[in-house]
Amino acid sequence: MKSVISLAAAFALLASEASAHYIFQQVSIAGTKHGVFEGVRQNSNYNSPVTDLASKDLVCNAGGISGASTLVLDAKVGDEIVFSTDTAVYHQGPISIYVSRAPGSVQDYDGSGGWRKLFDWGPTLGGNGQSSWPMSDNYKFTLPSCLPDGEYLLRIQSSEFTTLGPRFYVSCAQLNITGGAGSADAWEQPVEIPGVFKQTDPGYTANIYDPNMSTYTVPGGEVMGC
Repeated sequence: MKSVISLAAAFALLASEASAHYIFQQVSIAGTKHGVFEGVRQNSNYNSPVTDLASKDLVCNAGGISGASTLVLDAKVGDEIVFSTDTAVYHQGPISIYVSRAPGSVQDYDGSGGWRKLFDWGPTLGGNGQSSWPMSDNYKFTLPSCLPDGEYLLRIQSSEFTTLGPRFYVSCAQLNITGGAGSADAWEQPVEIPGVFKQTDPGYTANIYDPNMSTYTVPGGEVMGC
């Protein structure tokens, strides 16, 4: 009887951990919300995080290295973009947005050409027990005007903190962006994914559960200025 109870408890724990995970599975562009995995590369690991910081799965999640079967959505600089999850983000930690411009068709692009960070959601540092993290079911930002026209991977990442190192919830949308006034040569130095994230980054070794945290630096490079 004891072994049956233990087995049931183990299954309950697994179910609770799975339900605490999430997937960025939908994107909205200028007020139009597209369907689940419409324009978003579909992952193959259910709602599990990527844990290997050297894995190509860190680019667009497991199963997301190719976008051949994923639509390319049209967008313009200045458009509001919203990434939505299947269930609200549960784990405390930063959220970041990156872009990588494909040399040709984004459906054939594996994200190896370098990435620029567009936006960070870090903690609100209120002190006196008031620090909080951006846990939501949607994340809004605006495509900056300095993006050159072209096809892009638009990547969102949520970082979860564990004693074994950070774990990542990642998705990539495929966009054809027009209306930009920028030049690819004028961009800041790109970062590599995988490569830019280290277990020893101060943003991953900080005690993020300290309600009186006074400073915090989001890992993964600087936000691109326009």
